[in-house]
Amino acid sequence: MYDTLISAGQLQQALASATPPVVLDCSFDLTDGAAGQRAHDAAHIPGAFYVHLDRTLSGAKTGRNGRHPLPGQEDFVQAMAALGLDNDTQVVAYDNAGGMYAARLWWMLRWVGHAAVAVLDGGLAAWKAAGQPLQTGATAPRARGDFSLRPALVSCVDYDAVKANIDSRERLVVDARAPDRFRGENETLDAIGGHIPGARNRLFRDNLAADGRFKPAAQLRQEFDAITGGRPASELINQCGSGVTACHNLLAMEVAGLRGAALYPGSWSEWSAQPGAPIGTGAD
Repeated sequence: MYDTLISAGQLQQALASATPPVVLDCSFDLTDGAAGQRAHDAAHIPGAFYVHLDRTLSGAKTGRNGRHPLPGQEDFVQAMAALGLDNDTQVVAYDNAGGMYAARLWWMLRWVGHAAVAVLDGGLAAWKAAGQPLQTGATAPRARGDFSLRPALVSCVDYDAVKANIDSRERLVVDARAPDRFRGENETLDAIGGHIPGARNRLFRDNLAADGRFKPAAQLRQEFDAITGGRPASELINQCGSGVTACHNLLAMEVAGLRGAALYPGSWSEWSAQPGAPIGTGAD
């Protein structure tokens, strides 16, 4: 079973096996919601199905619950069953953006109790670089699977818990956004710039080496410990702009052996929409 990362070579072997994984393409563009589907139709890993960030990996927005709120667990389970997943199906998620969207699907499948899910290390670029074939057009649908909701393998916290933590400091918030947005500069996605007071910044792209693959586990562990002061994962809360790239940090932590950190799904887009929410600016 693969439950964090899978290489292009490992995926190729798995697809040729008697029980091939279900491959899900999560490619997306925040500035063009249809771009991911177009890219998928033009070229994808053979047999892959497309999963849309807004339609499948997010729920309804209220104006106060962030830009990519989680859908209902049962709604998500039914969407996965419709793609042919069973409770024992190995799933491989990939995208065209360094894993930032695939990691969201990875976390969400764990959120509904499914352990056998991995992200393709290096994404579609790594698959191409390995000389593997591509497919165009639509993939033939699979028969509906018996995928069901099981106890969550991950944890999440809400706005009230994160706000209370500002005073208690029982947990440390790790923000996956770019440093300038963390400082409250150049904010283009949310109405207010800044960060949750007391948070530390870890840009999700820093999890990747120059070749687009995740850094070695020991290096990731060292880098996260430098930011968190070596606090155990159970004392960490991950957030970003809308609960997407925070999952990239959560995946990197799992690779590094830091298991048990929580996600704040609403993240900055929810936090900054709450009347009177405390706002931090600058580097601290």
